[in-house]
Formats: sequence, C-alpha cells, structure tokens
Amino acid sequence: MKNNLLASKTLPLYNKRILITAPRNYVSRLATEIINYGGVPIIMPTIETCYLSSYKKLDNCLNNISQFNYIAFTSRNGINALINRLETLNIPRSYLDNCQLIAIGKDAQRLKEMGLKVAIMPKEPSPLGIVSELAKIDNIEKQSILIPIPQVIGISEPDIIPNFITALERLGMKINPVYAYQTRCLETSLYDMEIDLIKQGKIDVIAFSSTAEIESFLQLVNNTQLFKQCLIACFGPYTAGNARKLGLTVDIVGKDYHSFTGFVEAIADYLTPSNSSEIYA
Repeated sequence: MKNNLLASKTLPLYNKRILITAPRNYVSRLATEIINYGGVPIIMPTIETCYLSSYKKLDNCLNNISQFNYIAFTSRNGINALINRLETLNIPRSYLDNCQLIAIGKDAQRLKEMGLKVAIMPKEPSPLGIVSELAKIDNIEKQSILIPIPQVIGISEPDIIPNFITALERLGMKINPVYAYQTRCLETSLYDMEIDLIKQGKIDVIAFSSTAEIESFLQLVNNTQLFKQCLIACFGPYTAGNARKLGLTVDIVGKDYHSFTGFVEAIADYLTPSNSSEIYA
C-alpha cells in the first residue's frame, strides 16, 4: 500500500481537484483520464441533454434517408439521439448505409462499434474539419447533407454549428439541419457544495469541453471573481476562443483534441513540477 501511495504521488495531477462541467454522458470518460493522472475529478455538469417534445422532422428525415448523400455528426449526442430514433421507429441501423456517414474523432469509433461504416473522419476533429474534407470531393455542389443538431434552451446557441452550416452552404451543398436532442442549462441549487469549493479556493482547474458548458457555468456561478484563482482549461481552440469572448482568461488549451486523453495530457503538462513553481509562486 505504501509503495502504491508513493507511486501515485509522482503522477502529474496528484491530488489536484479538477472541476468537470461536461454533461453526464461524457463525464465518466473524462473523469477516468483525470484519475489515471492522479487527479481528483469534481463533477459539476452545467448542461444536460434531453429528449425533444416532438421528433416529427427527424423522423421524416429518417423515413426518407435515401434523399441524403451524407449525414454529418458533430457530437456523440447527435449519434445517440439518431440511433435511438431508429430503434423507436423499428428501422434497422443498416438503413444508414444508404448515405455516407461523417464523424469526428472518437465519435467515428462509436459508429464503428455500432456496426456502421464511416466514410469520412476529418484529420482536424472539428466541424470545420468536416468542411475541409468535403471541399476535396468532386461535384460536392448540390449534394445533400443531414446534420443532427441540438435545440439549445436557456443559453445562447454557440457559434460552432451556425458557422459549420454557413461553411457548407459556401460549398453549394443542400443543408438539412434538424433538431435531434435538446441541450439546456441546469439550476444553481444543484451545486451548492461545488460552488462552495470554488469560493474556498479548493478547485485547482476548471475543465470546459464546450462553449455551452462555459455559458451555463457563468450563469450558475454568476461571479467571475469566485474562480479567479482557478486555472481555466479548454478542450480545444474553438472552445478556448469562445471562452475568451465570454470574458475568461484561458490558461490551458488542448492541442491533441481528438479525445479526452489529449485534453488531460495538456492539463498535466501545464501542472508538471517544472511549471508549478511559476504557476504558484
């Protein structure tokens, strides 16, 4: 036991409290990576994904899937929501073979695990990375693309999806964004204990994996002075850019943002002993 304790103390995030704001369906993967690096994950999902009140538009698209050349998934939530609707409608997953599937990073692996073929997995794991790959295809003009997107409630819609749609329109594609699930912010009353930890200066890093998480977090905390002493980490440059627009000082940005592994590695690199004297001087 003593040897195990000594080994754990050498881990770069040993005993560092990392606040996770990701939705619950992402939390376990991110928390596991933090634990592997010796950190203590503090779970505070600031947004949640919910069912829609009506799936009429999505169901219509799925019942007529052959009208689309591509389906572009920008998140794991979009994949799960669409697959759930297929099961509800008793449509086999193989029905999706009628069009080419596009997914980012680990989401592509998720589709493969479901027995589905992934036609495009962009090198840059972002919606604009999808655009770059589609731009290389001959006669992409007038090709139709279905995009499962979130209906955002209680916070402003992040600009990632609108920018994605605009970029696809510039390619001359027929764009069909359709709500597949709902994203909404959670209530402050759920997190009295977590907010107290922030107030007491007991959180070392706040880890944001999306812009929606940041905006909802700011609504929940409602006082930027409370977390001035926390390091702010963002999953990638898009999230970091929007964090700055929202008035945050970003300390850590993931460079390998294909997965949560790269995100936690970036946090660990920042907090290695060679840097710690500068950070906490």
